[in-house]
Amino acid sequence: MIAVANAGYRAISLDFRGYGLSDHPSHPQNTTLDDFVDDVIALLDSFAIPRAHIVSKDFGAIVVSMLAALHPDRVSTAVLLGVPFLLPGLAPLQAHLSLIPPGFYMFRWMVPGGAEADFGRFDAKTVIRKIYTMFSGSLPPVAADNQEIMDLVDSSTPLPPWFSEDDLAQYGSLYEKSGFKTALQVPYRTMFAPCGLDDRKITAPALLIMGEKDYVIKFPGLEDYIRSGKIKEFVPDVQFLPEGTHFVQEQCPEEVNQLLISFLDKHCE
Repeated sequence: MIAVANAGYRAISLDFRGYGLSDHPSHPQNTTLDDFVDDVIALLDSFAIPRAHIVSKDFGAIVVSMLAALHPDRVSTAVLLGVPFLLPGLAPLQAHLSLIPPGFYMFRWMVPGGAEADFGRFDAKTVIRKIYTMFSGSLPPVAADNQEIMDLVDSSTPLPPWFSEDDLAQYGSLYEKSGFKTALQVPYRTMFAPCGLDDRKITAPALLIMGEKDYVIKFPGLEDYIRSGKIKEFVPDVQFLPEGTHFVQEQCPEEVNQLLISFLDKHCE
């Protein structure tokens, strides 16, 4: 945000409902990705912004993919970090679900009550420490039958060098407030629900930035989708950072900022 603001852009960020400092929805168990799309539109409306460059990370890329498909008149450009163009239903994964072991973290977190019990053994700061450490690896987290996802990482494992104890304290304090009930519902318990947008594409200029060592690339179905060039049918501009992992914008901020600002400058109206 600081980098794009210094480059002359107006930078606005939001906590989705149930995340960070935002209130939980009245019925978290019924919240869907569609609600998050509506939140972005409402935010733009509240600032009287007709169109915007939308930058997204992780499951936010699914929200922005939906936003760009459903409301192309509101999206000047779309930038996706760490997750390629995907719509609810996750079509590139569907044909490969049988190849994914049952201990895959997404499957575990899709089960109501399971992740809550797993997370509930630790304070919020420790959960975030484990998640950041785990998702900084190059392979998708998979637990054994008698193992919980949180037990894949020892609490004493050092943080990645680009993620400080101060960062952890800030993030942990936000999840102490919000908890994880909405964060588990959206995306994990809604992302495989079909949305009827299978034939939609992003018509606005779009950029995907991923680390070469991002564990998401190793999801069955996604590696071929990304490496074969199929992704470029949806997002023509794809940039890989050789040493980047999943949290590429935190690990490689200067490189990401340069790619982002160059892209925005190129397509700024």
